[in-house]
Amino acid sequence: MSDTPVVKTKKRFIAGAVCPACSESDKLMMWSEDDVPHRECVACGYSDTLNAQGQSIPSELGTRVNKQAPKAANPNVQTVQFFPNPKLKKPDA
Repeated sequence: MSDTPVVKTKKRFIAGAVCPACSESDKLMMWSEDDVPHRECVACGYSDTLNAQGQSIPSELGTRVNKQAPKAANPNVQTVQFFPNPKLKKPDA
């Protein structure tokens, strides 16, 4: 066994805070581990880590939006010009 003491961090509730997942108020707990703040909802189990400004650090899922770079435009594209239909012309008043 190691002789290092186990330091338990004190979890505290945040008054008036609303859970971003279930929208329950007064259910969020906060604590710090290695000077990194964490929060957890006791109602739904949502938890996340906060950055130095107190903003949530998103764990972004891979999607088509954030994975692939946009493709270059096809250089062989031709423009199309539409002409108005004279039969659909508005009658003069």
